[in-house]
Amino acid sequence: MGMNILIVGGGGREHALAWKIAQSPLVDKIYAAPGNPGIARHAELVSIAVDDVAALRAFAIEKKVGLVVVGPEIPLVLGLSDALGASGIPVFGPDRAGAQLEGSKVFMKEMLSSCGIPTAAFKVFDEYDDAEQYVLTHRLPVVIKADGLAAGKGVAVAGTYEEALVFLRQVMVDRIFGESGDRVVIEECLPGEEASYIVFTDGEKVVPLPSSQDHKRIGDDDAGPNTGGMGAYSPAPVVTPEIDRRVMAEVFEPLLAGLRAAGIRYRGILYAGLMIDRGIPRVLEFNVRFGDPEAQPLFLRMKNDLVPLMLQCAQGNLTDATLEIDPRPAVCVVMASSGYPGAYAKGLAITGIEEAEAVADVHVFHAGTAMRDGGLVTSGGRVLGVTAIGDDLRVAIGNAYRAVDLIDWEGAYYRADIGKKALAGGGYR
Repeated sequence: MGMNILIVGGGGREHALAWKIAQSPLVDKIYAAPGNPGIARHAELVSIAVDDVAALRAFAIEKKVGLVVVGPEIPLVLGLSDALGASGIPVFGPDRAGAQLEGSKVFMKEMLSSCGIPTAAFKVFDEYDDAEQYVLTHRLPVVIKADGLAAGKGVAVAGTYEEALVFLRQVMVDRIFGESGDRVVIEECLPGEEASYIVFTDGEKVVPLPSSQDHKRIGDDDAGPNTGGMGAYSPAPVVTPEIDRRVMAEVFEPLLAGLRAAGIRYRGILYAGLMIDRGIPRVLEFNVRFGDPEAQPLFLRMKNDLVPLMLQCAQGNLTDATLEIDPRPAVCVVMASSGYPGAYAKGLAITGIEEAEAVADVHVFHAGTAMRDGGLVTSGGRVLGVTAIGDDLRVAIGNAYRAVDLIDWEGAYYRADIGKKALAGGGYR
């Protein structure tokens, strides 16, 4: 008799999780709250919002759920793991204290500083006037971050003082992110190339996933505002074996030791957003869950059963597991609604997914979709994650874009350069 698993969330990352979890022989039944039409292929959808901690806990108890897998950061920051743990339900995801690594930029930066982990120099402000004065004396470009959660949009890399002050005013005065803008972190802009480094941990041991690289900006060649992520590929050639070694020794080991010293036993996924310059990795941010869209190509490459790894993390007994990884690279191209990350229309009919999924080595993960009158329509800013694997990166990219070309809705938008940096840097290796 297999176990019941509850996946919390309803985006592209959660569809990839459901697809991967459904392959496990340990699983009897998968529930997803709230899920989406793509997730419905693998799970029974439950109409509970991700931030309704009490309802999620009650459902998990009622259905005798053996593992809760938390996709997004919001329920973790709200203490879902604490509530489930108090009821004896294993949960893959850190408690409220550990989730502050993502829930508070100030907590994260101060933890990095106290652990001696390389990161950008920074100052914290809770008064607009003081922050404004400091920005005007800081060399450009300058990075401004809202302290709290802002769906990946609470960061500006300002190339002019005017741009910096506009964003600072939006965050601290206009409060476009609500109380997430009570405090801001202002820091130097680090040069280099970004990479995502994601590990499983039970608070002591660490099992790393392959490297990947996200594309945060809305436009080709990294132009325009930040988004939740417009595409990703794995592996990232910028993460060499030497960088691998340094990240484990200089980032994850001291961080977990620092968390333990603070009384925090961190269980789940730890995601370090890195900036790598001349072979030196520095931490830009931590996330407390799988990346979206990085999870999509990573799960295509990962051959292991995901469920025992997540259970071991949840129970605090992670073994010296080694991940079996498909050597072929994978890429995810996000198809978004016109206007995203600003205002966008919803309810537009989507065509061509079946044809796209008929392309060899392609999986289409749903991120912002809904059913209406028996047809699939858009319901979010990021709508689909078209994900492909290939013998080399060029082939994987070609497979993904061949599938993208078959999908359509009014105003569908995507970047045309996902993975280009790896090719430009001497190709996949």
